Amino acid sequence: MIARLTGQSVDRVEGPRLLRGEGRFVGNIRHPDLLHIAFVRSQLGHADILGVDTEAAKNTPGVVEVLTAEHLDEVVAPIAIAGPPELAVTPFTALARDRVRTVGEPLAVVVGRTRQAAADGAAAVAVDYRPLPAVVDMHDAISPDAPLLFEDLGTNVVYETLQSWGADIDETFGRADHVIARTFTQHRFGHAPLEGRVLVATYTPSDGQLDIQIATKRPHAVKLNLANLLGLPFGNVRVRTGDIGGAFGSKGQVGRETICTAAAAMLLGASVQWTEDRTENLQMAGHGREEDLVVEVAVQDDGTLLGIRADMTMDQGAYPMPPYPSSLFCNLVKMLIPNAYRLEAYAFRGRVVATNKCSYIAYRGPWAVETWVRERMLDEIAAELGLDRVEIRRRNLIDQDQPTRMITGPTVSGITARQTLDRAVGMMDLDGFAAQQTAARSEGRLLGLGFATFIEIAPGPPDFAQSAGFDLRGEQAWARLEPSGDLTISTSQSPHGQGHETTIAQVAADELGVGLDRVRIVFGDTDSTPFSVLGTGGSRSSMMGAGSARAATAEVKAKVLAIAAERLEANPADLEIVDGNISVKGTPGHSVPLAGIAQQAWFAPSSLPEGMDQGIEASVEYRTPPGGWASATHCCWVEIDPDTGEIAIPRYVVVEDCGEMIHPAIVDGQIQGGVAQGIAAVLFERHHYDQDGNLLTASLADYLVPSAAEMPVIEVEHLEVEPLHDADWRGVGEGGLIGAPAAVTNAVANAVRHLGIDICEQHLPPQRMRQLLAAAEG
Repeated sequence: MIARLTGQSVDRVEGPRLLRGEGRFVGNIRHPDLLHIAFVRSQLGHADILGVDTEAAKNTPGVVEVLTAEHLDEVVAPIAIAGPPELAVTPFTALARDRVRTVGEPLAVVVGRTRQAAADGAAAVAVDYRPLPAVVDMHDAISPDAPLLFEDLGTNVVYETLQSWGADIDETFGRADHVIARTFTQHRFGHAPLEGRVLVATYTPSDGQLDIQIATKRPHAVKLNLANLLGLPFGNVRVRTGDIGGAFGSKGQVGRETICTAAAAMLLGASVQWTEDRTENLQMAGHGREEDLVVEVAVQDDGTLLGIRADMTMDQGAYPMPPYPSSLFCNLVKMLIPNAYRLEAYAFRGRVVATNKCSYIAYRGPWAVETWVRERMLDEIAAELGLDRVEIRRRNLIDQDQPTRMITGPTVSGITARQTLDRAVGMMDLDGFAAQQTAARSEGRLLGLGFATFIEIAPGPPDFAQSAGFDLRGEQAWARLEPSGDLTISTSQSPHGQGHETTIAQVAADELGVGLDRVRIVFGDTDSTPFSVLGTGGSRSSMMGAGSARAATAEVKAKVLAIAAERLEANPADLEIVDGNISVKGTPGHSVPLAGIAQQAWFAPSSLPEGMDQGIEASVEYRTPPGGWASATHCCWVEIDPDTGEIAIPRYVVVEDCGEMIHPAIVDGQIQGGVAQGIAAVLFERHHYDQDGNLLTASLADYLVPSAAEMPVIEVEHLEVEPLHDADWRGVGEGGLIGAPAAVTNAVANAVRHLGIDICEQHLPPQRMRQLLAAAEG
């Protein structure tokens, strides 16, 4: 008998293919007629374009064509991002026409018979510029005399929001015992996936069909944007994706390079490939983060939080990147700052500012700054009022037995943030650590222990999406029982390392009562998967991807049992499917094979029960169920070398509740990977621009990505609680990166607080720590 698969760390279905080097990566596509693209990119951060001389490039051996903005005007409409009414929108072209606004912006497309020929041709293009003053600091960009990126807007502020909830914010602050304020700085960093962006575009003039093979986690969004921008009928565009070498958000947008490659294929009537190199990836694939927040908290003597005022300024870079407006990220932060904590009043002001930098896009937990500033602030409040760091959280956390709403609107029933904190406290031995810390200081050593408690949308409750300003009520899946008795599941999820081919198959196999090898997951093809502009994102794949797959499989199963009931002369409710055989419960000797029922449904439809169509298929929209919050507490131990400023992490612990686990090893891997990126954000990774808008971290020699050797062992402890419903598999894709920066910086602050050092910035590499320590000594 097949053992239950859900909850087991079974061998991954996609593992052998990837480990043997047989992955279906777009960059591996080769055929004799394939043309290649190289982009001519701006070398200045802000300048008028006086001329683009392509003559030498056209005469370069192997070059087929050189395309500029004028050529693309024939087939590509201006790009304009849809957003809320308050969002200032200025359409821009796929290739820069009159002005460049960021280093790396594409100016021309060179098409060659080989990748090298295209690169040689691109190097031969001469561009004449008139340099303009660049603005790279978002606060400078707001000043009245700042250079304007888009003159027609009259400002560099492209979005502004001011909103409040609960009691009157001024009255609440007026009766507080204390008002404590800090300014926090969140730096900019990159996604740095193993595989850069890559696509092959093929256009067939005879039938007007555009076929795109691309590394993306949102193939339907690519299809929708290309159909609109290129003026093609929606059905004439097909987008496919196979294996993807990491994304973390950077392969969810529709970059200008994607649009240009598709347009080149249309203009040439050919197959064209673009493969991003590492410099292009670091310059133009999109950056994550970069926002400053001024946070004021009204608090009582005993640590009770009354209200929060938050004022955020966010740097979107020069251009938004389709399909999501930069206002979305601002509004997610706005919604989630209160998180799992009780407040009487909350007010938020947010500004999104344009600068001469790369686009701000989603990066694993794109709202994560809310956890960082809130958890840092709680430690600051505790220190200023002489309170215990644990008790101030316990006093204000919403408990599991208090179903309620976050002050911003979403339901927060079923959360276990307090329980994760209590479990973590038991693992931290705070009293023992305090003694160890005191002894270390006497020896000139700096030890610190920090923690952070939070909830994340995973994927959030049914009312979260509309509370945040968009509509996302569920997810579709299709299921079909093949004539062989095998099950095919079609999902809008597009995996890029999360193991969806395994986890979704586990759930469906258990539901139908067959082995894992009898289930096939179809993904990444807009011609054969349910429509979804979201694809994979928002920690939705387990609850919504697997939940919809199971719901569709359950409908298939119901049809199977209805047919089998007639053959076995039994009630469908009395039947079960075990190892692919259908029998009356308790009498397995008298059974019919699942394959036999499938063949009857497909080849003898007249024999089916009244009202049943040929074949056995189901399409289900699985509605977002209650709950949907993952809860966690992260704990980090640090030791800071007072001479070098280097921060070592001897231990890191995550206590989390993601509901039931489909595949425990994948869950742990997702959490550990996110934590590693969060640690890297604090200790290693940061993008730097100079005052002229030049990216100084455009190679991996300058942009520091840690190796496994720099990472600690990350312990993961799971809470086991009563499920909220029968698909209580909550997401873990983003929580690691949400919690880690707060836990690490809280640990650093704990290590140096006695020296009078305030930690209000997130990036703390050795050189910065040396500066802080030297200033404290001075």
